[in-house]
Amino acid sequence: MRTEAGRLLYRRRRARPSTTHPLAPSRTRSIGHTGAMSHRLRDHLAAAALDAWAALLPTSCSGCGAADRALCADCRLALLPAVHPVTRDDARIWSGLTYEGVARHVIAAYKDNGRTDAAAALAAPLRAAIVAALAAAPSLPALHQVAPRPTGIELVTIPSSHRAWQVRGYHPVDALLHRVGLNPAPLLAQRGVVSDQVGLGRAERAANKDHSLIARHPLNGVAVILVDDIVTTGATLLEARRAVFAAGGTVVGLAALAETRRLLPG
Repeated sequence: MRTEAGRLLYRRRRARPSTTHPLAPSRTRSIGHTGAMSHRLRDHLAAAALDAWAALLPTSCSGCGAADRALCADCRLALLPAVHPVTRDDARIWSGLTYEGVARHVIAAYKDNGRTDAAAALAAPLRAAIVAALAAAPSLPALHQVAPRPTGIELVTIPSSHRAWQVRGYHPVDALLHRVGLNPAPLLAQRGVVSDQVGLGRAERAANKDHSLIARHPLNGVAVILVDDIVTTGATLLEARRAVFAAGGTVVGLAALAETRRLLPG
């Protein structure tokens, strides 16, 4: 069994004891001044390196198209986590962003155009959504009631189709999780051929995903948080939840990078 998600999310660093003597204020000020200078120098050097790289290999912001930067400062701000719960059928899903504007452009470029230079910026809202799902998960005593002998909480992503893997060469959600030190457990597998969900209506999406996933082995006593990239109708996460339940596992939370807002309720 892989490392528990809670331990991965809440790694603590031991504080280093201060080596500065309390009676040496001049030394403290000197160190502080030097540190500030070092930060400014580092920022200038980083900006110079980006300018040099842009001259050699011209690029543009995947959020707004601005030249010379893979992701400009304004678009980075637009990708700061904005965690909120959304409901699909009877499922509560925690989303890190809303799939519109800058987020829509950057996520689409990351998934479909190989713009992995945006991975670090996208990993933060996904991690925040997982933290929210974990915080809302049942406490340990309650978890024992729904999952006898639970061995921990696993992060489980939706497996890519063979064709998607061939086209991209990487799994978008898994790559984002690895960016923040999280390791998903490969507990689910695709079963049969699934069409691309883009352009399908709600009923068509549900039918397309129906029984399309299967657990790789029995999941008795396993509690999971399911993680996906974009939630539209929720058909993919709902199918993943069904597959986990069918294998004897328990879903204690659902999280997604971004949510497509529905125009009509229901």
